[in-house]
Amino acid sequence: MSRERTRRELPPVQEHIDKLKKVVEEGNYYGALQMYKSISARYVTAQRFSEALDILFSGSCLELEHGLVNCGADLALLFVDTLVKSKSPCNDETLDRIRCMFKLFPRVPVPPHLVDVSDDEDVHNLQESLGDARSRVENLTSFLRAAIKWSAEFGGPSTGYPELHAMLADYLYTECPELDMVRISRHFVRAEDPEKFASTLINFMGRCYPGEDDLAIARAVLMYLSMGNMKDANLIMDEIKKQAEAKHPELSESDLIQFTSYLLETLQRDALPLFNMLRVRYKSCIDREPLLNELLDEIAQRFYGVQRKNPMEGMFGDIFKSFCSCVDDGLRKEIEGNNTLYLAMF
Repeated sequence: MSRERTRRELPPVQEHIDKLKKVVEEGNYYGALQMYKSISARYVTAQRFSEALDILFSGSCLELEHGLVNCGADLALLFVDTLVKSKSPCNDETLDRIRCMFKLFPRVPVPPHLVDVSDDEDVHNLQESLGDARSRVENLTSFLRAAIKWSAEFGGPSTGYPELHAMLADYLYTECPELDMVRISRHFVRAEDPEKFASTLINFMGRCYPGEDDLAIARAVLMYLSMGNMKDANLIMDEIKKQAEAKHPELSESDLIQFTSYLLETLQRDALPLFNMLRVRYKSCIDREPLLNELLDEIAQRFYGVQRKNPMEGMFGDIFKSFCSCVDDGLRKEIEGNNTLYLAMF
């Protein structure tokens, strides 16, 4: 059968949508899922992409509304796959459909982890709740990551449409049983909403383990800087200081927060020697997480044109050599011995 004949023989898409809606409402969710897949595939084969998208969107929303997250997510992913096959542009109409499907993904509070371990039913219910939460997060992540990739390839920014990153970051933070702030931060810095990111970090400070708060803040600022985004890096630092002043006064005493503040000042100048000196002066706190050094290497390359080196070449030995040729002794002593004097330089 030729493609043209197939195109002619396919009925109006609304007939399928109405028929499949009845199948879903009768409770045959998984049967409907297979029908949605097979019928939409026929329209894709006939290159009637718009109608295939109508079917998949309708199916995803219906399945999600009925609480079938796996089925709804499966169709949502097929929806994005069809966008790619049809080379559909990233526009408001399609983004509205993605927003609609995203909002239908459930948000279910996970029970407290502190349960009576002697009660088998409590333990079972907790394990079940955590498993369901992980499944929801995995499904939503697959869908939105595919949508981000599609948006980057078909008209959106090269890093993906910012709102899609914001959706994913927010869902990961609120719904994931095991918080991965590195992963969450990577999406937030591409979401173009530093105020929301700052509020999330302040919230995180109230629920994280001791010593994780300043690390999360420094990581966020360095991620912005590694992308060359000085504006949002400064904005998020100012916002966090303002919000944390009353609740977390000890934050300003953290060496890592001091380093981050000095770094923001340094990058406003052509001051590679000072940048290098800061890395040595605060080496112990920077080394708490290997990612910070990786981000600093990217920042050095972006702001000062420093090519990234092989770690085996002895990076810190080279830094010390640069001090001798680039920085006078008096300035070095000021930075190493008195942070207040360092700030006064600006």
